[in-house]
Amino acid sequence: MPVQVTAARRAVAALAVAAAAFTSTPAVAAPQDPAAPEARTQVTIDPIDLNGPAISEVKVTVTNAGPERLNRLDVTFNGPVGWAVQPAVVSVDGTYKPGAAATAEFRIQVPEQRGGFTMRTFTATATYKGGDGRGTATGTRVERSGPVLARLSDAYNKVAVTDENDTRAGEFDGEGNSFSAQKLAAVGLTPGASVSALGAQLTWPAAAPGTKNSVSSTGQAVKVAGKGSKLVFLGSGVGFGAAGTTTVFYADGSSTTGSIGFPNWSFQEPTAHGATLVKSTDGRNRPYGYGNAGIDYRVFAHSVALDPAKEVELVVLPANAAVHVFDIAVAP
Repeated sequence: MPVQVTAARRAVAALAVAAAAFTSTPAVAAPQDPAAPEARTQVTIDPIDLNGPAISEVKVTVTNAGPERLNRLDVTFNGPVGWAVQPAVVSVDGTYKPGAAATAEFRIQVPEQRGGFTMRTFTATATYKGGDGRGTATGTRVERSGPVLARLSDAYNKVAVTDENDTRAGEFDGEGNSFSAQKLAAVGLTPGASVSALGAQLTWPAAAPGTKNSVSSTGQAVKVAGKGSKLVFLGSGVGFGAAGTTTVFYADGSSTTGSIGFPNWSFQEPTAHGATLVKSTDGRNRPYGYGNAGIDYRVFAHSVALDPAKEVELVVLPANAAVHVFDIAVAP
């Protein structure tokens, strides 16, 4: 009898456990807050006087954005290659609580300014103990000097298009050749015509055939306004290496860089350098008249990505004269 009672009690207990397991509510994990971004030590460089030849004073500020005190701070500063900087290292005494800043001062030898638009990059590096615990932080500053052209047409320096009745002024490829105005018109590229490419509305140069109507790119800076997803270039290449880096500056002083390139206007794959074919024309103008019928001479488009939240201020063209640009426009 006791054995039967014990067995019965065990059966009841087992049923109770099974019932509890069946009816219980699964545990729900507590929601996790996303981790806050880790603070980083900030290194900033004050504006630099580039009116050389001169010795300019430079101030570098290091701000402790970490949770601990910062100490044993050393700062170095560098400018363009060949620009002498003194001293090589500045050791800053003291400790700096979170939010506090230290400064280091340098002298840099600025050479005489050269003509044209120039971008110069300056870099400062801090090494330290404590702070954010990383031990090192770097800051850069890009200084711009030289003229910024109001529009692309102000940079026209090549006669890329001539009339078949007068081809002598042509100089697109350095050998006196040029696009035929008549053959361009046959595919819709008349002076001032609208051109759609890569989501942008561009304009074919309005300058008359036989006059300067394109830009051989040598690092010119040109104003461009607007917000969008990308900046589109309309152009063509000379030779097989018509590519380079372009820099877009925004109104807030920040910048974006990207590579663009165009295939040779003939005799190269139309997708070379990542470009997109826009138009093909039949033949070209040579110094002594129209010729090369049956061979395509082409116009392409290429683009660089933009920060869509920022207003574009200007673009610096690639420093490669083989890149020829007809227009630039912001695409939505």
